[in-house]
Amino acid sequence: MRLKHLFLISLLSFFISCGSDDTSTVLPTEEAMYFPPITGTTWETKTPESLGWNTANIAALNTYLSDKNSKSFIVLHNGKIVMEQYFNGHDAITPRYWASAGKTLTSTVTGIAEQEGFLNINTKVSNYLGTGWTSAPLAKENLITCKNLLSMNSGLNDALGDDVSPANLQYVADAGTRWAYHNVYVKLQDVVAQATGQTWNAYFNTKLRDKIGMTGYWLPYQGLSVYSSDSRSMARFGLLALAKGNWNGTQIINSAYLNSATNTSQTINQAYGYLWWLNGKTSYHMPQSQLQIPGTLIPTAPSDMYCALGKNDQKIYVVPSKKLVIIRMGDAADTSNFALSDFDETLWQKISAVIN
Repeated sequence: MRLKHLFLISLLSFFISCGSDDTSTVLPTEEAMYFPPITGTTWETKTPESLGWNTANIAALNTYLSDKNSKSFIVLHNGKIVMEQYFNGHDAITPRYWASAGKTLTSTVTGIAEQEGFLNINTKVSNYLGTGWTSAPLAKENLITCKNLLSMNSGLNDALGDDVSPANLQYVADAGTRWAYHNVYVKLQDVVAQATGQTWNAYFNTKLRDKIGMTGYWLPYQGLSVYSSDSRSMARFGLLALAKGNWNGTQIINSAYLNSATNTSQTINQAYGYLWWLNGKTSYHMPQSQLQIPGTLIPTAPSDMYCALGKNDQKIYVVPSKKLVIIRMGDAADTSNFALSDFDETLWQKISAVIN
């Protein structure tokens, strides 16, 4: 009986071993996210064919982009360039302003300053800038936190133009109770400068721009600060966002902050984070409007997309589910003066005809 028992155990072990060999297959490893070198012009590519995209529709996409006054269009998949086109006399090295798409740079650097212990976004702005930075009553001014500036719910009057001098920053509602697209966000650059003891430019360059290989510079414009760079620099920043703030193993901005920045930041406009626009929500507000519009921001785009949108249709689209970063720079596609226009919906119809 003992020999029989040992024989059965051996036989069972043999079949288990054979079964393990038969069922162990080499699974394809997920492609690691690619990051271009910090210096130089090297940037690895992949073909649309390798991704199974519908290449027959690329020509129509490019024609639409060219006809709509685009200057550049870049598509990254998992960090590698799949499409890169320049139109209407533009080229790869000429800088272009980001307009309000650059608000996301200010959001990111504010988060970096917080993670380094220089500031707390839940602290009132007057702690950093002193009282009187607005013309609101002191008790109302002291309600405004850095997070309110990030979330566009400072309660200050958005109908007085781009001037952010104290006289032009007037009280309308208590902070947190009213959403309004307002360039007062630029005061966060002053907050960062005061909190860190460095100029905004110096801190931005050392903590973000240079760490991910961007080029570019801040331009003073009517009391504001507008970023200008080549299109690949914009793509680098979009890639950092896709990678949850990590650049090739170095955490530039902590993922928890970036997650908050790319999700609804307040209860009024579901489609707005910390200076990022969010797709896939049930309602949204347009700039310069108090009207709540039902439906998603860009119905033709993936619901998990978040984006940086600027005047004259400067775009950074980030789509985590598809591992995509898409850049569009150029002149206004139509007559709209807002960051959002019908261009987004039609452009995404053209993009989807390629990538789906």
